[in-house]
Amino acid sequence: MKRNGSWVTNALVLVVLVSALVGCAEQKEKGQTEKASTKEKLVMATSADYPPYEFHDTSGGKDEIVGLDVDIATYIAKEIGVDLEIKDMDFNGLLPSLQANRADFVMAGMTPTEERKKSVAFTDTYYEAKNTIVAKAGSHLTKMEDLAGKNVVVQLGSTQQTTVEEAAKQIKDMKVTPLNKIGDLVQEVITGRAQAAIIEDTVAKGYVVSGNHLEMNPLPDNGENAYAIALPIGSPNAEKFNQAIKKLKESGELDKLTKKWFDK
Repeated sequence: MKRNGSWVTNALVLVVLVSALVGCAEQKEKGQTEKASTKEKLVMATSADYPPYEFHDTSGGKDEIVGLDVDIATYIAKEIGVDLEIKDMDFNGLLPSLQANRADFVMAGMTPTEERKKSVAFTDTYYEAKNTIVAKAGSHLTKMEDLAGKNVVVQLGSTQQTTVEEAAKQIKDMKVTPLNKIGDLVQEVITGRAQAAIIEDTVAKGYVVSGNHLEMNPLPDNGENAYAIALPIGSPNAEKFNQAIKKLKESGELDKLTKKWFDK
């Protein structure tokens, strides 16, 4: 009887110990989950119609926003220890979303113009681009003056819109039509409803080489196509972003990313 009682006692002790260990493990796992869930999240607003900077990729069976800007944003988020959420919207709605606190920052191949600096802040620049004229093959449109008497499409809210509208003041019968999406600009040229589109060179390349019977000719560099990240004025993340961009450049990682997306 004494032996059997000892066995029962030991078994009860063992059950208690196991329960305690399981409880500790569950509490530890719960604590880790709660800790992970408290990690700060930053929302990036973008206009995902601008390959190779940001665009929708459905090749893997799901719709995913990818591109150079996405890779850079992912790098920055990792550097400063936050999660990243991406919201897609029309380009001309990006800065309003930042001002309305619906996003923490904007990356969309955006140039830090003086006009934009009146309402938002910008990081250091991370890339320099060039504008190009996209037209039907054989059009031979190589400079702004060649666009006299033509309908020219640009993306609404872009620096290209500002540049072309300023040029149109000096070029006879040049009509400028802003549209929301880059794909819409290209389609207007393909169908002949517009004779030219002004698009950033690396973006235009993806449409010209896709068999659309288009050509592209670079415009003279006006020094207004550097890209930066837009932040709310007074954002506490500004210096963190600049430090991450600096590290991205100095480490050679930025060169790797641009090669990844531009040398396709």
